[in-house]
Amino acid sequence: MNAQALQTIPARRGKAARVAKGQRIRMINTHGTQVVDTWAFNADDLHEFMSMEHTRPHIGHIFPKPGDIMYTNKRRPILTILEDSSPGIHDTIIAACDRYRYKFLGVEGYHDNCTDNLHSGMAELGLTPPEVPSPFNVWMNIPVAKDGTIQFLPTVSKPGDHLLLRAEMDLVVAFSACPQDILPINNTKPTEAHFQIL
Repeated sequence: MNAQALQTIPARRGKAARVAKGQRIRMINTHGTQVVDTWAFNADDLHEFMSMEHTRPHIGHIFPKPGDIMYTNKRRPILTILEDSSPGIHDTIIAACDRYRYKFLGVEGYHDNCTDNLHSGMAELGLTPPEVPSPFNVWMNIPVAKDGTIQFLPTVSKPGDHLLLRAEMDLVVAFSACPQDILPINNTKPTEAHFQIL
């Protein structure tokens, strides 16, 4: 299949695209500092979606790597990781940020957030997600210590690092260039990222 043009996930915003089974998705951390919340939904049934809690038992670890299959809430393959040029630090345990999270962090008034970005990105395709699944937080650095504690640290990705995924069903993929600018996960300065359907 012919490659589509490079698409931008604007800083602090969301974007979605339709992907056919067998097509590949190349995600690019353009500046090397951006976390991208990532979702995938069955194109024929949005109630079936990529699930971190269903994927972790199948792959046996919390940091997905090349060769791993990401599973849906119906335990069916939806995406396979083919390549990862980054150090491989991604997150599968943290929920998408939302207006309530920023209120908890002391923000008064509205703050851009990944939950709303999922809805706006899919709305561009005329779709409404039935819920907000826990995302695959690509390039997000949440180390888990031996005592079980976690930290929110800057990504260790480099400019231009990419993640290549293969669609295992017809799906809708959605991204949010996470707008977190209070905790240091994006080096406190959210930027745009890019993706390409191959």
